[in-house]
Amino acid sequence: MVNIQDAKADPAAQLLTPHDSVVVFVDHQPQMFFGTTNTDRAKIINAAVALAKSAKIFDVPVVLTTVASKTFSGPLLQSLAEQFPGVEPIDRTTMNCWEDERVVDAVKATGRPKIVMAGLWTEVCISLASLSAVDQGYQVFVPTDACGGVSVEAHDNAVLRMTQQGIIPTTWLTTLLEWQRDWGRTGTYDQVMGVVVEHAGAYGQGVAYAHAMLGGHSAG
Repeated sequence: MVNIQDAKADPAAQLLTPHDSVVVFVDHQPQMFFGTTNTDRAKIINAAVALAKSAKIFDVPVVLTTVASKTFSGPLLQSLAEQFPGVEPIDRTTMNCWEDERVVDAVKATGRPKIVMAGLWTEVCISLASLSAVDQGYQVFVPTDACGGVSVEAHDNAVLRMTQQGIIPTTWLTTLLEWQRDWGRTGTYDQVMGVVVEHAGAYGQGVAYAHAMLGGHSAG
């Protein structure tokens, strides 16, 4: 039994930090987007690029992977690839990227126990890989706004299936703010706010307004 008298100002161990996370982007490719209908595809692109920029701010390692890029699905989303110049995605034949040794080895090489995984489609490439990684001891977080499925039902059922196995649904913005966690961490503050202004919609506009009208670190 937990004794509340022992409470102290420490974060929960389950929270993401920049030091225990690795981000895996799965199949943000044209053919996969063609079949994605659960939400506005522009929103998925915005979320995926924002997540990539967030990882870069905190030096979180990133693994890029595609499926059948030369024969069916096409190249990695250009705006995502531009965030990692010179990095060649791991191109697979398996729908479940966790069945490709190169992907697993790339994740293992980071030494990080928590995987942030986003991509297309939620019900196949994300759910199968997430379930496989959790089965092998990883903790997996899925920013569902950076994912998409062939229907609302398919996407929602996949999220439900994953959460039943302990996979944690989140968003790109939640992930960014979980990495930042403290507005007193001034080394990353300006970059975080830059991503928020560019990608976080109404929240971003509020930050831009506060900076314009009040100046300095006036928004958080």
